[in-house]
Amino acid sequence: MDSAERLARNLDWNLLRTFMVIARSGSITQAATTLRLKQPTVSSALKRLEDHLDRKLVVRTPGHFHLTEAGKMLYEETVEIYGSILRLDTIMREITDAVRGHVRIAMASHVTCPLLDQALSDFHEEHPNATLSIDIASSRESLAAVNASQASFAVCLVRDRNPRLEYRRLFREFFGLFCGPKHPLFGRSDLTKSDLAGQSSVSFITDQMSEALRPVSLLRAELALDDRVVATSANLEEVRRLIVAGLGVGPLPLHVVGRDLRDGILWQLPPYDSLPAIDVHVVWNPKAKMNRAEQALLAKLLHLIEMTPIEQRTYSLETMSERGRSAHLPLP
Repeated sequence: MDSAERLARNLDWNLLRTFMVIARSGSITQAATTLRLKQPTVSSALKRLEDHLDRKLVVRTPGHFHLTEAGKMLYEETVEIYGSILRLDTIMREITDAVRGHVRIAMASHVTCPLLDQALSDFHEEHPNATLSIDIASSRESLAAVNASQASFAVCLVRDRNPRLEYRRLFREFFGLFCGPKHPLFGRSDLTKSDLAGQSSVSFITDQMSEALRPVSLLRAELALDDRVVATSANLEEVRRLIVAGLGVGPLPLHVVGRDLRDGILWQLPPYDSLPAIDVHVVWNPKAKMNRAEQALLAKLLHLIEMTPIEQRTYSLETMSERGRSAHLPLP
């Protein structure tokens, strides 16, 4: 048995606790009062600790008291140990048959995904004592929150991967271009790509060559839309508002606009095929200490992802394009 293991087996925690109080009090007498012990008992405990460690921890002379370098280092370590022991009570109280705790999800706006909905529904049914909140933010802000352990996990777009984070593709969506009722191209079924040249546009703040919506930026460039983006937002609902208001042509995920197409609120513009594919990911920090609720929800979501083929997590381009075209057919 080496000296470190021998110390770990033989050292009495109460000696460390007594030393911590001595160091904080700056006096054997005051420490004895705090601990409700006699002064010789406290002095004896300090002597036994110094013998165990073979180090002088405290220098005491008449009217003077200070910690040695060894004493200062031991005090810092003891404070951490004491904090860990205090947390044990909270940890033990949380270990019950019922999963408790709060889950905070950082999410890009208007994420439409039946798999995520199923995970949330199953989680609540199985763990009704747990709570959760969903914070809507840009993908960049969501990733920053996860990296700083301020969110349990994120559901967002990803451009460049941080090696300190873990990623799983949740689903794939396709983006089309749309205009609103006030736009001059609205309602026209004879449009070609060339008709979009020079048109003003609105978009997401991540619709840039260096951001997650780079494929959308490439499409705008290919169609020769006006280089100036009239208005931007990080929120899908607000980008939709800008399009409907007629400020310009804008991109939206095909699978979230079906009702708007049927209701005549949006009109899909060329191209109708070979549209940009964008992946939405679940992102978490493997170094973060998660509570039981966070662990349970993340595990459930990852399990559903693993059990569901990517084909079933891909919103069909053909199906959605046909839906868009059917919305353009004239009424009988």
